[in-house]
Amino acid sequence: MKKNKHRFLKFFLCSGIFLLAFFAFRVFTPVKYPNVPELEKKDSLQFWDLPTGSRIAYTRLQGKGRMKPYPIIYLHGGPGGPVSNQVIQELAFLQEDGYTLYFYDQVGGGYSERLERITDYTAQRHSEDLAAIVEETGAEKVILIGQSWGGMLASLFVAGHPDRVSAMILTCPGPIFPVNASLRKIPPPDSLHLKNPLYTNAMANASTETLRTKVTEWIARKIGIRCAGDQEMDDFAAILSSRAAKSTVCDTLNTRSPIAGSGYYVQIMTMKSLDSHPDFREKLGHISCPVMIMKGECDFIPWGFTLEYLQLFPKSEFSLIQGAGHSIGREQPELYRNTIREFLIRQFP
Repeated sequence: MKKNKHRFLKFFLCSGIFLLAFFAFRVFTPVKYPNVPELEKKDSLQFWDLPTGSRIAYTRLQGKGRMKPYPIIYLHGGPGGPVSNQVIQELAFLQEDGYTLYFYDQVGGGYSERLERITDYTAQRHSEDLAAIVEETGAEKVILIGQSWGGMLASLFVAGHPDRVSAMILTCPGPIFPVNASLRKIPPPDSLHLKNPLYTNAMANASTETLRTKVTEWIARKIGIRCAGDQEMDDFAAILSSRAAKSTVCDTLNTRSPIAGSGYYVQIMTMKSLDSHPDFREKLGHISCPVMIMKGECDFIPWGFTLEYLQLFPKSEFSLIQGAGHSIGREQPELYRNTIREFLIRQFP
């Protein structure tokens, strides 16, 4: 009996060591992701070394003809971006209307610098970077165009700097934080005929995540350290983003191929910081600048979160773009341009 018990304990111990070694191998062995392209080359790429400590890559398009007094700053989604050449081309038409445009990769993504401490990736840091960028433009005020997370960032910024923003265009903005979960249950008006996308972010996560990426995310969120390098995890983020892109369109034939430059750690850590960020909703009720909220009919953002923007901003207006999902410019570029142009003409004739 003792001999059998000893054999059982030995087997149990060996099995445990084997499983532990297998777990460690799967978690701590670096992964090389295939088919991730190099960062897109951009014309006239420049850099700001901001007083916040961020080194930011940006593209500037000079306005033409009769110049408008306020430049436009584009805030990309993610967090982690980056700004693609396609996005720049979609908005370049505003040069002809006299607007100078700035497109920048937020810190931690694209060509911008990765931070040494991932705990420094916070929503507040992004807002402070944006304040420094507004100073770099030399303009008294700016116009903000924010996509998805960029709309959330624009709202945070204008709450703290209401005198530096002359107008905002928020396309499919994510929820204002801290998130009011009850807004998920608000049904959209039948007249809008909103549709759910055929693909979801949850599907993208399920088909892409591994044991290593799950443990890496857990350690980053709970302990605040990176146990996998930026390059590896940025490549993972690029693959995940390309699959999640199916959830951003009405027609999945309109999805794009993977692009490099997505910042993994800036994405998860910035979103984590939102959980403890102070509520700034009351400040939005005193914002005097005009705000356009654009939403695609297949946008995956629940209607209640969009409605909150319309209720909070005193001078808000709404535009529904049919035949488009979360990425309006990709599926309906002409409607996207015309809606933006008409709004700006009304504000700055």
